[in-house]
Amino acid sequence: MAKKQMDVMDKLVGLCKRRGFIFQSSEIYGGLASCWDYGPLGVELKNNLQQAWWTEMTRRHENIVGLDASILMHPNVWKASGHVDGFVDPLVDCRECRTRFKADQLEDPAAGCPECGGELTEPRLFNLMFKTHIGAVEGDASLIYIRPETAQGIFVDYLSVQSAARLQVPFGIAQVGKAFRNEIKPGNFIFRTCEFEQMEMQFFVKPGTDAEWMAQWKERRLSYYKSLGVREENLRLSEHGPDELAHYAAEAWDVQYRFPFGWQEVEGIHNRTDFDLAAHQRLSGKNMEYIDSGRGERFVPYIIESSSGLNRTMLMFLCDAYREDEVGGEPRTLLALPARVAPVKVAVLPLVKKDGIAEIARGLFEDLQGRWNAFYDQGGAIGRRYRRMDEVGTPFCVTVDYQSKEDRTVTIRDRDSTEQIRVNMDQLRTWLFERLEI
Repeated sequence: MAKKQMDVMDKLVGLCKRRGFIFQSSEIYGGLASCWDYGPLGVELKNNLQQAWWTEMTRRHENIVGLDASILMHPNVWKASGHVDGFVDPLVDCRECRTRFKADQLEDPAAGCPECGGELTEPRLFNLMFKTHIGAVEGDASLIYIRPETAQGIFVDYLSVQSAARLQVPFGIAQVGKAFRNEIKPGNFIFRTCEFEQMEMQFFVKPGTDAEWMAQWKERRLSYYKSLGVREENLRLSEHGPDELAHYAAEAWDVQYRFPFGWQEVEGIHNRTDFDLAAHQRLSGKNMEYIDSGRGERFVPYIIESSSGLNRTMLMFLCDAYREDEVGGEPRTLLALPARVAPVKVAVLPLVKKDGIAEIARGLFEDLQGRWNAFYDQGGAIGRRYRRMDEVGTPFCVTVDYQSKEDRTVTIRDRDSTEQIRVNMDQLRTWLFERLEI
C-alpha cells in the first residue's frame, strides 16, 4: 500500500474512533483482533445503508420478500452445502515472527516468510466455521456450527416462503443477518472480520433462463451503488475466471470498489445453478421441486445470488466520502456522505445561547428530530461547530440568529459547497424533505 493511501486509511480509522463511528472491541482489555463495535454514528450509518438495501431489494419488487433465519441450524445443513468438508483453507505459520498466512496466497512458499524471511511450517487444513454445542452436555451429538453465511437459511426455507407468500417463479428471498468465519488473516479495518453482516438476495428462476437473469442482476447491482452516490470511477464489475469459481457457481461476478488498499469485492453476483437445493434434497430426502401447476411443470430452480457485506459497504462509503480541502484558508476534513445514508441529517445551531435564541433553536430541533436524526450543538464558535458537523458527514446545518426572532427565517448551510441561504422556519421541513428523502 502506497504511503499516501496508508495515510488516508490511518486518518479514516482515527476519525471513526474520535467521532463515534467505530471502536475497537474490548479495547480496555487490549482489544480483540478483527472485532469492532459500532458507536452512535456508526450504527446510524449502518442502519441507513441496510434500510437502503432493503428498500431496493424488497419494496421495489413485488416478487421479492424477506426472511430472518436462525443463526443456529441443523448441522446437516452445512454438510449438504459442502461447508463441513470443503470450507477449509491451507494454513502456514512463520516459525520466527509467528505471522500466519493462507498457503495458497503465497507466491513462493519455499522462499520463506514474506514478512521476515523465516522458515514456514507445513500447510495444514483449517476449517473456517466456528463450532459450539447445544444442550446440557458437550459431545459429538450436540455439536453445531455458527453459520458462516446467511444463504443456506434461505435455501432450506424456500418452499415454505414460496407457499406462504404465494410466489411464482421467478421470485426472490432477501435476508440481512450476522455470519461468522474464523478468518486466518483478517484485516484492513472492518473489511475482513470474523463477525460480519451479510445482505443477500437469492433469486429463484427456471432452468434455462438463468443466464438472462444473471446478466440483469449484475447490471442492476452495479447501478444501485452509483444511484446511492458512490463515485463511478471507483466502481467496476469483475468476472471470476474458471479457476476462481466457487464449487457451486456456473458464473460469478464481483462488484468491486477501489479502496485505498486496492480493488476489492463489496458484492458477489453468482449463478449457483441448482447446486444447493439439489444437495439439500439428496441429504434430507425432502422434495425441493417447485411445482408450476399452471404449466404442469416441476423443476428444481436455479438460483441467482446477490450477496454483499454490510460492513464492507460501510467502509466503501466512508472511503468514498473522505475529503480534505480548505475553507477560508483553513484546512477542513469532511465526509461527503450522500444525504440518504448520512448518520446525522441536519444540525441545529443557535448563534448564541442568550436572548431567547437557544430556546427557538431548541424548539426547532425537537420538531426536526421527530422526522430525521438531528443534532443540537450550542458549544463553541459557529465556525468550529460547522467543522464538527462536516467531519461526520451532516449534509445541512441550520443556524438560528437574531434575524430569526424578527422574521422567522434561519440560515441553512450546505456541507459540500459551504453556501448559505435563508429559509422561513415554516418552510424548513418541506425544504429538507425535498433534499433528504431521495
